Amino acid sequence: MLVGFAAAASIPTEEIAHDTTLVAKAPATVTKLTAAELSSLAPYTQFARAAYCASSKITNWGCGAACNAIPGFQPTLTGGDGNGVQLFFVGYWPQQNSVVVAHQGTDPTQFLSVLTDIDAIQDPLDSKLFPGVPSGVAVHGGFADAQADTAAAILAETKRLISAKGATTVTLIGHSLGGAIAELDALFMKLNLPSSIHIKAVTFGTPRVGNPAFAQFFDSQVPDFERINNESDPIPIVPGRGLGFSHPHGEIHIVSPDNAVACSGDDNADDAQCTIKTVPTIFNGNILDHLGPYQGIYIGTIFCT
Repeated sequence: MLVGFAAAASIPTEEIAHDTTLVAKAPATVTKLTAAELSSLAPYTQFARAAYCASSKITNWGCGAACNAIPGFQPTLTGGDGNGVQLFFVGYWPQQNSVVVAHQGTDPTQFLSVLTDIDAIQDPLDSKLFPGVPSGVAVHGGFADAQADTAAAILAETKRLISAKGATTVTLIGHSLGGAIAELDALFMKLNLPSSIHIKAVTFGTPRVGNPAFAQFFDSQVPDFERINNESDPIPIVPGRGLGFSHPHGEIHIVSPDNAVACSGDDNADDAQCTIKTVPTIFNGNILDHLGPYQGIYIGTIFCT
């Protein structure tokens, strides 16, 4: 679904210059996460890890360490082929009375090439999938296509589970490309489910998905959102802000093991502990940090054990 984008362009910085058209914001702040707050992220990390496992291992929740870490989860739908369509699963998490939707990511070195493409195209969100989306909201075309590939099937299963289980929350999870799809899924669910259903999203190593208008609209619709960046991972700083992209709120930056901060605002570029200052260009990044460890947990196909 991302095939067809040009090869990576040589972009020396994460952005050419700050976008002076953005509305001025209050000074950014950071808050150090407690040990308990860090520990609470572990189940979501394991779901993201499980999303890389073959559907045959997910069906009976037998994917090894990731599945064992979340006993009682009930997968009800799997899909994708890991090639043209990323693997995904949907199921019910009794502990949180939540439907969970998790998406597989992709090879980080290939993904970085796509995301640093200076010709990265933004498309308006499809109003048939995202009813009521304001004009001016645009997202990376490849991400929009990837989300659209599975949207109908996932929404139908989510609605079925809400009815059958009485679930009150829908939780969207993903890593890398899967994180971008999960971010779009979160907005998709918010706009297509009853307002009584709480939408939560947790993503890992997620690239920028859309333009500032998208980030602002997402902020207004999905307040319960955390996007976790690990140390010097370069994926979260691409596509660059100079190309018209912006993250929404929710950044949690793992600065080092057992040391993480929550960064305020959209795309916090002010605080030295947040990702943009830590990884000012892709050349300052370490692509291996994209795989983890996220508090001791690695995410990727080779870690489906």
